[in-house]
Amino acid sequence: MSDQNTPAKADAKAESSGGAYRATLNMPDTAFPMRGDLPKREPGWVKEWNEGGLYKRLRDARQGAPLFVLHDGPPYANGKLHIGHALNKVLKDMIVKSRQLAGFDAQYIPGWDCHGLPIENAIEKLHGRNLGRDDMQAKSRAFATEQIDQQREDFKRLGVLGDWERPYRTMDPANEAGEIRAFKRVIERGFVYRGLKPVYWCFDCGSSLAEFEIEYADKQSDTLDVAFETDDAGKLAAAFGLGALPAGKTAFAVIWTTTAWTIPANQALNAHPELTYALVDTPQGCLVLAESLVEKCLERFGLSGQVLATAQGAALGGLNFRHPLFDVDAGYRRLSPVYLAEYVSDGDGTGIVHSSPAYGLDDFNSCVANGLAYDDILNPVQGNGTYAADFPLFGGLHIWKAVPVILDALKNAGRLLATVRITHSYPHCWRHKTPVIYRAAAQWFVRMDEGEGVFTKDKAPKTLRQLALDAIDHTSFYPENGKTRLRDMIANRPDWCISRQRSWGVPVPFFLHKDSGELHPRTMDIMDQAADIVEKGGIEAWSRVTAEDILGAEDAAHYTKSTDILEVWFDSGSTFWHVLRGSHAHAYPNGASHAQGPEADLYLEGHDQHRGWFHSSLLLGCALYDRAPYKGLLTHGFATDGQGRKMSKSLGNTVEPQSVTSKLGAEIVRLWVASTDYSGDLNIDDKILARVVDAYRRIRNTLRFLMANTVDFDPATDAVPLEQMLEIDRYALARASELQADILRHFDVYEFHPVVSKLQVYCSEDLGAFYLDVLKDRLYTTAPKSLARRSAQTALHQITHAMLRWMAPFLSFTAEEAWTHFAGAKNQGSIFFETFLPLPTPNEGLLAKWARIRAIRDLANKAIEDVRTAGQVGASLQATLTITAGADDAALLCSLGADLKFVTITSAVTVVDGESLAVAVTPSSATKCERCWHYTDDVGQHTEHPTLCGRCVSNIAGAGETRAHA
Repeated sequence: MSDQNTPAKADAKAESSGGAYRATLNMPDTAFPMRGDLPKREPGWVKEWNEGGLYKRLRDARQGAPLFVLHDGPPYANGKLHIGHALNKVLKDMIVKSRQLAGFDAQYIPGWDCHGLPIENAIEKLHGRNLGRDDMQAKSRAFATEQIDQQREDFKRLGVLGDWERPYRTMDPANEAGEIRAFKRVIERGFVYRGLKPVYWCFDCGSSLAEFEIEYADKQSDTLDVAFETDDAGKLAAAFGLGALPAGKTAFAVIWTTTAWTIPANQALNAHPELTYALVDTPQGCLVLAESLVEKCLERFGLSGQVLATAQGAALGGLNFRHPLFDVDAGYRRLSPVYLAEYVSDGDGTGIVHSSPAYGLDDFNSCVANGLAYDDILNPVQGNGTYAADFPLFGGLHIWKAVPVILDALKNAGRLLATVRITHSYPHCWRHKTPVIYRAAAQWFVRMDEGEGVFTKDKAPKTLRQLALDAIDHTSFYPENGKTRLRDMIANRPDWCISRQRSWGVPVPFFLHKDSGELHPRTMDIMDQAADIVEKGGIEAWSRVTAEDILGAEDAAHYTKSTDILEVWFDSGSTFWHVLRGSHAHAYPNGASHAQGPEADLYLEGHDQHRGWFHSSLLLGCALYDRAPYKGLLTHGFATDGQGRKMSKSLGNTVEPQSVTSKLGAEIVRLWVASTDYSGDLNIDDKILARVVDAYRRIRNTLRFLMANTVDFDPATDAVPLEQMLEIDRYALARASELQADILRHFDVYEFHPVVSKLQVYCSEDLGAFYLDVLKDRLYTTAPKSLARRSAQTALHQITHAMLRWMAPFLSFTAEEAWTHFAGAKNQGSIFFETFLPLPTPNEGLLAKWARIRAIRDLANKAIEDVRTAGQVGASLQATLTITAGADDAALLCSLGADLKFVTITSAVTVVDGESLAVAVTPSSATKCERCWHYTDDVGQHTEHPTLCGRCVSNIAGAGETRAHA
């Protein structure tokens, strides 16, 4: 094996070789330092990019080029950046830069999500919970502004290029107004309605939640089997084909639930019309249970029993049972009718489901379908989680604390047959990580399926669900499995609740009639008026407007101004409309013409956004103009620790990007992102970062070697035409061209970890262990302006140009630093003004030939290493080789002529015909040349240069040696 198979070792060889003839060598030289010293140098580049207006100059340079738009999913303006933020923004930056280098006008407008509950929570922690709306809005705006300023500096420090001086913020008045106009358009297309409906409700938020804001976690609950006494024993007996119940016995329908707190609000029971139910005689009375569950239920109740009769569920419809607390308090003296419902099953429980229609969607739908009026639905649970103060028995109690009280009441009433504590998966608020409930509330919804909306004047051609599913089929997904995930979510999601009962957000600018609840007939005009007011003064201006200001005194007496706001997913989900078409339309010259088409080439976020931003954006794009607002969706995993665990302060396994940047440099964060497969979670810890640092050094050292050996090369005067270049140089360009084609294919589908992997292999194997290893003799020892050296420099110069562009999307600081040293007078100030270098079409024959030569060379290197290990030779140049090869291999090797020894980095090679490939190594008996270190018989034959070989004499005092191949 060669003793100089890395660029760093090659530099060391050049520095130490030559002795008295050192001045005659072409010493590598570059101002590009070996040490990156990233934490100290990177801030200078950030400052230069920002103060020099690099992003704007790039836009000016690309005017008229094809547009590429990666629309930024706005991070929330709350708290300092974590490693997940860094991962997301760096990945976006790499994609935008790779498209920029591909010749596109690659736009990137950073954005922030500014409204909503997390900021309100932060303000309440700082200033208390009883702030007025105006005060909350003012403090929230100031807080979000402060958070954005902090986050923006951290994003810049990561080397992310974008329009940082003019980002979009959902709280900017132009965006707030644009959102109102988008909302108006959704109404006009028939998708918006108001309804009483159970929606997810978070007590900590004090507001409804969207489906996107729910996550599931384990929760402990008490199960309970509760008996509802029949109100008419005769009718029940008849339903089971009996003349009467057994003497002295009463009968009960038994339900099973995990939500004890809903029992006080029970208003009905549900049975499946096609299930078979049994009437079971037990010591506790006759129990109505699903026949298939009788044995399990009796075991759970600790009872024995006998089935008296069975009946189909349909026979039970219309029977009445008494609330289990009927005899405890007059407030519960009501009946629960049996409704027939398809959602009931005998998979567990008792086969009968109790209905509290305010607290369950299926219960609500069943009760309403059977004639229960909205006004008659019991809804005692308040927004803070407590029962209304006047609610019988449990008034003022929080529902979670009321559970043991309810269990005791049922037990004392003789209606609790069994209870068990279980752990089960339960919906939680994804912000507060606390359990949520379904709670009926009058809200504004976006309709997924058929129905009539208010003020419809341009009805959509299909339902929103159909439009969204169609749009998914026309969207590219990276990775592809995201398509199934999003499709399943859209196919099964309920209507979208878009209203919230908070202060800090875009208003729902409605006026509702005090008696009928109907919208004011001028609602569409009022929305235009509201948008204009907000555009001039922000949402605060609308908050100050009174009903009299808008409606006049006469109308105002009959209408109430809504205080609801649009939920934040409507904010961010509509940004394609109020940013790309509105506040930043100037940045997207084609955006205004996309009336019927997607405006963004790509949306990119973590895979949780299938239920979040991707989801809401898809629904609004389809609601507004029947299409998704994006052509492609890219999802990445989460940042996890080295063991794949979720990061948390309690585990002490968090990695702060600011800490990594200050110690190792942002470049290491960027290379970590680029080198990791983002389709899954991305592990990170100190050991992983240490490996990234090693990879960085290998790439930097290779780059430095390339630059150091082209410092005296001017392509305008020194470049050698391709057909005149030495064969190995033409091979090196063919290999670079082959690699570039591969890299660009990866960039086209937003893949980076294969690029980093292949670049590392290229630096260490193609260059360090082969081409540069072979090349160093020619670079250092031939005449400075000789064809042999200029041919090599021509290849190196093009490879350096290409390599700087390959690495620029992820190693942006390093590529920029190297560019300033390498590009010279042609430097426009940044590598990012460039495009990927056109390289010669790969010569397949040349690639195949040299691939075989390299394989034979690897065999020779192993043979040399074996002899070196035995102590028979030192450096490979001390060895002579005899290669026995078959006819094809022999011809291949012989085609290199005398240059074969330079390929094997030995002093002499003999090729012998034979049946199989073999390499014999013997120590050279010749004398070592002081200048080139080769062992040759002609050392000492030149009296003026007694320590040099003949070719070194020719190179420094004669016509120079001739190379043909290597």
